[in-house]
Amino acid sequence: MTQPIRFCLVLHNHQPIGNFDGVFEQAYQDSYLPFLDVFEPYGDLKISLHTSGPLLEWLDEHHSDYLDRLAALVEAGRVEIIGGSFYEAILAMIPSRDRVGQIKDFSGWLEQRLGATIQGMWIPERVWEQPMTSDIVDAGIKYTVLDDFHFKNAGLNDDELTGYYVTEDDGRTLNVFPGSERLRYLIPFAAPHETIDYLRGIAERHPGAVVTFGDDGEKFGTWPDTHKHVYNDGWLRRFFDGLVENRDWISTTTLADAAQSTPPVGKIYLPDGSYREMTEWVLATDQQVEYENITHEMHDDPRWQRLVRFVRGGYWRNFKVKYPEANEMYSRMLQISRRLAQAEATAGSTDEIKWARRELYRGQCNCGYWHGAFGGIYLPHLRNAIYNHLIAAENLLDKSVGKPATWVEATADDHNFDGRQEVRLANDRMLAFLAPLEGGHIYELDVRSICHNLLATLTRRPEAYHRKVLAGANQDNGHVASIHDRVVFKQEGLDQRLQYDAYARKSLVDHFYDDDASLQSVIAGDSEERSDFRDCGFETKLRKGADRVQVLMSRDGNAFGIPLKLTKGVTLTSGSNELEIAYLLENLPKDRTLHFSVEFNLAGLPSGADDRFFYLGEHENRLGHLGTQLDLIDVEDLGLVDQWLGIDVHWSADRPTHVWTFPIETVSQSEGGFELVHQSVVVQPHWHVRGDANGRWAVTMRLALDTSLAESRSAPQVEESALAH
Repeated sequence: MTQPIRFCLVLHNHQPIGNFDGVFEQAYQDSYLPFLDVFEPYGDLKISLHTSGPLLEWLDEHHSDYLDRLAALVEAGRVEIIGGSFYEAILAMIPSRDRVGQIKDFSGWLEQRLGATIQGMWIPERVWEQPMTSDIVDAGIKYTVLDDFHFKNAGLNDDELTGYYVTEDDGRTLNVFPGSERLRYLIPFAAPHETIDYLRGIAERHPGAVVTFGDDGEKFGTWPDTHKHVYNDGWLRRFFDGLVENRDWISTTTLADAAQSTPPVGKIYLPDGSYREMTEWVLATDQQVEYENITHEMHDDPRWQRLVRFVRGGYWRNFKVKYPEANEMYSRMLQISRRLAQAEATAGSTDEIKWARRELYRGQCNCGYWHGAFGGIYLPHLRNAIYNHLIAAENLLDKSVGKPATWVEATADDHNFDGRQEVRLANDRMLAFLAPLEGGHIYELDVRSICHNLLATLTRRPEAYHRKVLAGANQDNGHVASIHDRVVFKQEGLDQRLQYDAYARKSLVDHFYDDDASLQSVIAGDSEERSDFRDCGFETKLRKGADRVQVLMSRDGNAFGIPLKLTKGVTLTSGSNELEIAYLLENLPKDRTLHFSVEFNLAGLPSGADDRFFYLGEHENRLGHLGTQLDLIDVEDLGLVDQWLGIDVHWSADRPTHVWTFPIETVSQSEGGFELVHQSVVVQPHWHVRGDANGRWAVTMRLALDTSLAESRSAPQVEESALAH
């Protein structure tokens, strides 16, 4: 072969904000460290490496020697460091100002810590929209990598994907390399010679071509079964040996070298999209099932390979439709981004604003906003982490504008961008968002002292992969499967745990049930709704005082065909850590009782741990961990303690009340397989109500959020920090 091909091996290493420290460590030991150990002796090989900001910050704190080794390889010209969005935000999800800010901040960090010159970037999840080009270029980036799927959707075929292309927006040009999907499935799952053979075929047809592999570094040791395959069984060494043995016609190179030494193949504009699997995952479940069925039916049709390039799935932004919880996080993030921009315009870049920007960027980490074989919207710790950083950013912004020690406010606006008004009640201790036109539910409840959203819940819904759960696990065939093909069950009997919700699992969800409805029938979803109050809209009034605000929501509806009026009010006082929640039912019949219930869901309080428990009266009167099913009779209060988080959630009522509690659990998919995940705790007071002489019935409840335990633990740390400075 007269002209060698250039082979760009681009690795993307990432761990999301909020992932457990042990997961970071395990990935380091299983993947990042052994890969570097194997790579370093191969002096003829070069790679381009992207490591996300959350992972780099962790590595710098826990394994700084690893970064020192990377810096040496950068200086030697063997590793090119690829930049990107500092905290791995989907660029299409965040405002233009934050795209540029994240990319620039990350480039600066990489230049300072690793001595790298940043010219290229990794596009998180390869989610692409053409107008992003301008922001990427404005942030100082010259080239990036997307999947060949993007290029095929633009009308190119395989033989045209042997280089890189120029794309443009508003006169700004960016070079884009197509990453090979075929190589993504060969490396590291097929024998090394299969990759060499594939590259040989390209070299014979296209001498001097540039071929790019761009994919997750975790597939080299962290993905299930890959550590043994890649390292213990020697796959990576054999692969590197194969590249070295064929260096007369394979030149392993960096993206920077390829862009500098070869001209672009041409110019192209790429349709909005992501990698192929992502475009399938974003589809509504019924559409996803149909898509999978059709592609399976067409797979062996001789026309399929000609047709498939024109077949696309869905659009990434619709994850915010498929999962309303993603939209809630997105909306919260965007509110804070706008507020940050206003603060910067008014006050400049103070220390509080700088730290608020960093917290905002961390809250934009993509993994909690979507779901597929990867993606973490089903993982509570990732959702909790997003809210943790967003709430921290807002606390800093409050400090930057000099808010008083105690305050309270109420606003009505389209806070979640659905074309309808929501209500925001906030004070110095708490923040609640309510959706009057969606059942009058509380859909976010922030505890500001610990930066925790007690309503970061998740509704159980059908997923296309639930068909695999119902069908059972595949037999082990002895080979290492791609993560997209594996069927592994982390618990037994998951097919019996599949259950779907008919409504959003939020708080102040109003139910009327038959008199004989029981804890078990409600858990199973067998208790039929007998009213129209659960999901329908309420008329709303805001009342504002100097130290007290209230939202009053009322609706004329019916239960059991009986016309009723339901009014509920939520009151917040400045300096208070308590919501007062009052209900009034009117026009009740005098000759019968109605079974009425108000459902609360509380998130971020895991089950199965001794330091997370229910109690009555005093902590010593424990009733079990937070996954316990309770059927309490005539109680006036109930407590939920999470000692690890440092919070005591105390519900009380001004009349004797029956209370049900039970956990909400999902059957979901992750890299490790199918698993049962605790999402929230249901606390559901219920009454058999009868009207008074005027057909009225009322109850006042209080939800108090005590974080004194968390604050007592943090106080010594604050004092030590102050002394240190």
